[in-house]
Amino acid sequence: MDVQVAVLCDAATDDNGKLNLLGAFDTILTPQLPAVHPQCSIALRITFYQEDEGQHKLRINFVDADGRSIMPNFPPLPIQVVLPEETHFVTRNFIVNMQHVKFDQAGLYSVDVFMDDERVASIPLFVRYMPPRPPTEPGDEWKSEDARD
Repeated sequence: MDVQVAVLCDAATDDNGKLNLLGAFDTILTPQLPAVHPQCSIALRITFYQEDEGQHKLRINFVDADGRSIMPNFPPLPIQVVLPEETHFVTRNFIVNMQHVKFDQAGLYSVDVFMDDERVASIPLFVRYMPPRPPTEPGDEWKSEDARD
C-alpha cells in the first residue's frame, strides 16, 4: 500500500478515479479564538498492490497537540481491495468533508490516517492566532519613522 496524497483542502472531488483538489493548506490564520473553520476536506489517494488484497479498515483521527480528538471520531471505513485480473495495482480516492471545525486554541493539530490500526499518514495543521490590528489614523501608512519635520 502506498499513500500518494494526504492533504487538507478547501474542497475535493473524485471524477471517475481522478482526484481533484481545491485550495490545499496547512495553516489557518484566525483573528479570534475559539476559531471555527467553515468547510474543508481531507483528501486521500491510496494505491493498493496484490499483497494488499482483502478486507481493511480505514480510520481518521483529527487531534490537537496533546493527542485529544477535536472532532467526534470518524467511524472506521471498511475497504475491500480486489485487483482485477492482469493489473498490478489499484488506486482509490477517499474524501471526507467537514463543516464547522472548531479550534479552541492556537497551535499544532494533525489529521492522523490509520489503515488496520497502523498510522500510514499524518497531515499537519497549524492554527495561528493573528489578533486584529488596532485602527490607525488616515495617512499613517505614509508616515516614516525616519521622517523629519
